[in-house]
Amino acid sequence: MARILGYIATSLDGYIATADEKLDWLMKYDADFGEHDYRKFIKRIHTVVMGRGTYDWIEKYPGKWEYGDQRVFVVTSHPIDTPKGPLETRTDVDALIAELRALDDGDVWMLGGGKLQMAFMERGALDEIEIYVIPEIIGGGYPLFPPTGFKASPRLLSAKVIDPGCVRLHYSFE
Repeated sequence: MARILGYIATSLDGYIATADEKLDWLMKYDADFGEHDYRKFIKRIHTVVMGRGTYDWIEKYPGKWEYGDQRVFVVTSHPIDTPKGPLETRTDVDALIAELRALDDGDVWMLGGGKLQMAFMERGALDEIEIYVIPEIIGGGYPLFPPTGFKASPRLLSAKVIDPGCVRLHYSFE
């Protein structure tokens, strides 16, 4: 059974992007996070899941499709006519979760914003999450997790300071 994982960065004040969808505050921290580095994380991921908002942001972002080695699902109710890279679309989150749980060929990454991650958490389908707290206060934007009324008490697996002043928090929902 595949594990469904979150791996996401947040500003110190709890936002994942500015109100105008910019990540420049994060990009200046393109440091090597050692054993927790994104480049190592993505190598163990077989399947990537993202919402339509994240896909649209990636589509606008200059550069190549970065998920050529992974199977990619985009949760959307609207067709993607000319996708930036190979992907499959799904409309039903519950059916997608069942499909992902049936996989046995590697981990699944919930990429992007907190809205879809929250939908998975609300259904008990997010197993673990790594949150990288970046020492930047950006004053507003897209919150790490949108307020939905969902409550949980994940178990802290580890907390680690990573240069330059970032903190990695690793939680389990199991």
